Amino acid sequence: MPSPGLAPRAAAWRVLHDLQRGIPFDLALHRTLAGLSEADRGLAHEIAAGVLRHRVALDAALAPHLKEGTAGVRGDLLEILRLGAYQLMFLERVPPHAAVDTAVTLGRRFGGARVGGFINAVLRKVAETGRTGGLEDAGGPAPSDEPSGLADRYSHPAWLVARWIARFGAEETERLLRANNARPALTIQPARWSLDALIASLDTQGIAWQRAPYDAGLVVAGRRPQELPGLAAGGWFVQDPAQALVLRFGALAGSPHIYDACAAPGGKAIALSEQGGFLAAADLRPARARRLRENLHRAGGERAAVLVADAAAPPVRPCEAVLLDAPCLGTGSFARHPDARWRVTPEALARLAAQAAGLLRAQADIVRPGGLLLFSTCSLEPEENEVQVDAFLAADRRFRREPPEGMPAELLTSAGDLSLLPHRQGTDGAYAARLRRIT
Repeated sequence: MPSPGLAPRAAAWRVLHDLQRGIPFDLALHRTLAGLSEADRGLAHEIAAGVLRHRVALDAALAPHLKEGTAGVRGDLLEILRLGAYQLMFLERVPPHAAVDTAVTLGRRFGGARVGGFINAVLRKVAETGRTGGLEDAGGPAPSDEPSGLADRYSHPAWLVARWIARFGAEETERLLRANNARPALTIQPARWSLDALIASLDTQGIAWQRAPYDAGLVVAGRRPQELPGLAAGGWFVQDPAQALVLRFGALAGSPHIYDACAAPGGKAIALSEQGGFLAAADLRPARARRLRENLHRAGGERAAVLVADAAAPPVRPCEAVLLDAPCLGTGSFARHPDARWRVTPEALARLAAQAAGLLRAQADIVRPGGLLLFSTCSLEPEENEVQVDAFLAADRRFRREPPEGMPAELLTSAGDLSLLPHRQGTDGAYAARLRRIT
């Protein structure tokens, strides 16, 4: 008979195992949690995400009880120790004995009785120190303005923290790091249902909600998507307010033909299919294109077609509006994708910026004279955002910036681009530039 409570811990471990092998966090969750109950899905997700958000704090708690530190423990075994330590340090509702016992059982399955005994000894020593809340709360080192100190305190790469301190200062950077370690809210946007119908459905079932920042969606507290009315009917879709604000900023409504060059998983495509005329939504990978098609179909995107296509060579004729949601480092979505912080490197930043520059040039050629090109990222890094657009405009005189009317001034840069920061706007981080082709 399975040990009580083992299923969600085993699922969390499998998610972390998949991440070590290069599988994205959302895909690892999707394929691992499908067979669990809602309660177990929630716990597994929370443990896996928590381990990623607080890895440095967990390793600091484990290291004194490991002969060679965490570097001397093989990866899958270390993840078992981390998920046990996370429960001991951060989850008050989990009794210490449950955190330890389930980790020991996992260890026995992984490596036999000897491994189980090792895990038991290490985690019981961690448990003896009590729940400290990790390095960023009581019990950790004193706050430090040094990049390495803040990086350790909030489990972020030191090189990235150093960049943010140079740009924002230490105090604001710490607020950004705190925002990145918070659990993101569930925000939904109307699709087949109108906003009024969606609100009425939530009210009828007594589900608490509030308007998202800048009225960009509905925030639903304490619920999971599967628990909300209208999911199967495509009444709504999940989308962070930042992405809704990107589309509001783009103001592409009324365009008879729109091309979405990197559309999967489809949040922006769903909204665009309601705003404009005919939408061609593309993605390079067939698996992502299938997911895009499923999401569009569920949410009512009848006036849309899905293509498997390379954004570097768009297979469409010039059209009135083009969206390029460019591949980027993703530094604006660390709260939602906690695994991403452990993949970012300066080399990846340079590579992705160069890739996006090529994609931007390719999309420019399929915008009709008088049409719009909306460039967006979920990055906070200037090289992927305003520096990218400045270089493009300097090289291609056919385009100019044309911000829409009516956007709040605090969301715009001095040049008129959209800039959202998690710690300022309470959304994911995002950037967008609205470019008009004039010749």
